[in-house]
Amino acid sequence: MAESQKFTNRLIDETSPYLLQHAHNPVDWYPWGEEAFERAKAEDKPVLVSIGYSACHWCHVMEHESFEDETTAELMNENFINIKVDMEERPDVDQIYMNFVQLTTGRGGWPMNVFLTPDKRPFFGGTYFPPAPRYGMPSWPQILISIAEAYRDRREELDQSANDIVGELRRMSIVEASGGSLSREMLDNAFTSFDRSFDKVNGGFGGAPKFPQAMSLEFLLRYHTRVGEGRALEMVTRTLDKMALSGIYDQLGGGFHRYATDAIWLIPHFEKMLYDNAQLARVYLHAFQVTGSGFYERIAIETLEYVRREMLDPSGAFYSTQDADSEGEEGKFFVWTPDEISEVLGGEATEFCKTYDITQAGNFEGRNILNLMRRAPTGDAPLQEQKYKLRAAREQRAKPGRDEKVLTAWNGLMLAAFADAAGVLGKDSYLEIAKNHADFVLRELCVEGSLLRTWKEGKAKLNGYLEDYANLADGLLVLYSVSGEPRYLTAAREFADKMITEFWDQENGGFFFTSNDHEELVVRNKDFYDNATPSGNSVAADVLLRLARFTGEEKYERFAIATLRLAASQIRRYPQGFGRALAALEFHLADTKEIAILGESGNDLERAVLGRYLPFAVVALGRGSDHEVPFLLQQRDKIDGKSTAFVCRDFVCDRPVTDVPALLELIEK
Repeated sequence: MAESQKFTNRLIDETSPYLLQHAHNPVDWYPWGEEAFERAKAEDKPVLVSIGYSACHWCHVMEHESFEDETTAELMNENFINIKVDMEERPDVDQIYMNFVQLTTGRGGWPMNVFLTPDKRPFFGGTYFPPAPRYGMPSWPQILISIAEAYRDRREELDQSANDIVGELRRMSIVEASGGSLSREMLDNAFTSFDRSFDKVNGGFGGAPKFPQAMSLEFLLRYHTRVGEGRALEMVTRTLDKMALSGIYDQLGGGFHRYATDAIWLIPHFEKMLYDNAQLARVYLHAFQVTGSGFYERIAIETLEYVRREMLDPSGAFYSTQDADSEGEEGKFFVWTPDEISEVLGGEATEFCKTYDITQAGNFEGRNILNLMRRAPTGDAPLQEQKYKLRAAREQRAKPGRDEKVLTAWNGLMLAAFADAAGVLGKDSYLEIAKNHADFVLRELCVEGSLLRTWKEGKAKLNGYLEDYANLADGLLVLYSVSGEPRYLTAAREFADKMITEFWDQENGGFFFTSNDHEELVVRNKDFYDNATPSGNSVAADVLLRLARFTGEEKYERFAIATLRLAASQIRRYPQGFGRALAALEFHLADTKEIAILGESGNDLERAVLGRYLPFAVVALGRGSDHEVPFLLQQRDKIDGKSTAFVCRDFVCDRPVTDVPALLELIEK
């Protein structure tokens, strides 16, 4: 029998697990929407917007300390209209108010708590506040009382401050095209910047906390491929080695945690994000292609198998995150004591503990994060059975919570990963997952040609953002290149066209984060910064450059170049914040090729091309039975009935070939 709840608020009707976590708080929460703001206007109350996400540790802490407390809730309900926002569902709202908090406090993060006027203008904000004063921080009740008094007694001053802030936020959103051309010198300077901040001992860039910068590593792989710079490859391999042997990688279950709290990748923040694992799986795949290292292949496969096992919905969609916490403790699911290892492995435990750094003292709060940093085995095969036993035992523990909402943008990233892996590794099962997923998104999250942001338990909602269109188009292009099914290219092109018509800034260039028919917010942002996920503008530029090659339509390249030029001045100032944009710029400035292959699925020419790292080529596969023939395959025929490849540069083609050595010679010249 379900436990009766003392309180239930409006969040009970939402689908977001994060919002549902707060549905029984004594706080009278609203979801973001006009109903809350209309009430704020009617009652002349300020609005509190509290933003977080389900895998956020400190979001859980603040909920337990403050939002579940009836006295605090009474203070909030009496003085404010309270809105809860899942930042993963509403990144548009999060972006605006995060910019405000960073502008006014010098730092950001979640939970984020921002106070607004009833017309959505921010005037005060911060992140986590404790229930009582500590560490120099005021308490949450003190903040609430101070804001309520200021709104009541100093309205004119507060109103002027809100106007000034909105003006500054609007100025921040204006990006002007820089002078000068897009040049290879920009890429050389970016490489130098990465080289300066590279941690030569531990890999990665800078010190603690250390994030797995997949987009930066991808840029360095492309730079190495184009220039032949060994140092770029060394930065990639050192980082990938260190991460895969450390605690940021789940040694038993596969997949990567969010980031390391230290400089050596040992102690992670234990949440697992779909977008990290999508991007890292592809970098390990590409490093395998470049180096031939079976170690990188294994890590890529283990990461994708983790996603298939833990994050794949029966519908074909991918879930968003797994929490850091279980049973109220961060990392409890993932850590071990020697006694727990002995209980599972018996006499084999001693050697396993020695290999995976399991000690009585522990390396994390008296327990142990498995890692191979001290003693990386040359061959891990004998340990596989022991790892399987431990993983099976771990499955009996209380598992971390899982956010089962489906986000279009993040799913696009994982679609690209599975499709890419299907091509690189020749795994039909991965191609099936990618196709099932693409078909799910096109069926459930696309309505009359427009994308929706999120889906859960059969219900899709919220307008798609630029990143949704761009990432899905990207994944569909990868899937087309591996499957040879023109419908995926057609869908990618339709979403690209929609980006241009609905998101392009006709006046100043670049893509807005929100579409023309989106609700009006205090600022309409353009995002160029590649953070944990790539910016919509970076992916859009990358997609449009490749579409120009697939279709022969120069307009796509024009929009891409205009976008990169808008970002150019920022890239020059801080290249490490623009890994995906730099990768797109590498494609634009490289000697690109168009490769068309006619033949049955899995033919030798196809395998040779898909198995190689070719970041500066687009690949079109023709099966000979499609009603719709893509541009690169038009007016081409097999030679003597054999599988035939055409290698072109700017649509000027070399002689067609039918054998692998001749094909590779054309690709490499």
